[in-house]
Amino acid sequence: MRRSLAIAAATALVLMAPAVVQAATAPPAVQKAFNGFIKKFLAAVKADDHVAVAGMTRLPFQGDASIATAEQFYKKVYQPDFTKKNRACIGKAKPVYDRDGEGTDSFFVFCGELIFVFGKTSSGFLFTDISVND
Repeated sequence: MRRSLAIAAATALVLMAPAVVQAATAPPAVQKAFNGFIKKFLAAVKADDHVAVAGMTRLPFQGDASIATAEQFYKKVYQPDFTKKNRACIGKAKPVYDRDGEGTDSFFVFCGELIFVFGKTSSGFLFTDISVND
């Protein structure tokens, strides 16, 4: 009887323990498409070319109608969030792949308190979002 209780207790502890999360691996075709995109994106970021970055961004940015042009993107997103430090981070960080419940492929770059999100769209990969890294 004690043995059964011990086994039951051990099983309960295992079930209550947090699951180990393993990073997803992008399918080869998705990885290849992203690699082509990110190479161009990183070149634009390194050159501090906000017009090229805006051209690789889904506008209106984050669905905000007030960020629908390259100029609006520059003033409201690029200037405050693409600091010299963040541009260097984007160039060095290893993107993390994920596929959401709706089947959308995305890559995330973590830079300090920000997460730069690149999503696969009908026209290929684009810079789609900035989120707070909490």
